[in-house]
Amino acid sequence: MNRDKDLDKIRKKKIKKLKEKLEKENMNEGKPIEVTDENFEEVVSKNEMVIIDAWAEWCNPCKKLEPVIEELAEEYQDEIIFGKLNVDENGGVARKYGIMSIPTLLFFEDGELVNRTVGALPKQQLQSVIEKVTA
Repeated sequence: MNRDKDLDKIRKKKIKKLKEKLEKENMNEGKPIEVTDENFEEVVSKNEMVIIDAWAEWCNPCKKLEPVIEELAEEYQDEIIFGKLNVDENGGVARKYGIMSIPTLLFFEDGELVNRTVGALPKQQLQSVIEKVTA
């Protein structure tokens, strides 16, 4: 009886680890993921490099930046998690990081904010920032 319980515990632990690994692998399929006040800490802390795009539906510069973020997410899919945070729906993160203008990109390395950009920067300029941050 005890052995069955032990095997069951081991099995459950193994399944949990496999699920976590699969979730992490599926998290970055070359597309930005949705980030909310609820999952923000987990996304930032569980991934080595994360770039959060703080945006809003009504923001024209945000719309201009969107295809650039999608391209970068695909290009850097093996290195960086890109997330999109709607500041109108997720004010907690916006307040915590003092986001006053959008679009704002927050660059996190090992859970720590290491850089930020404000405005719809061209792709080449963002690539330059990414290269500096990841160097």
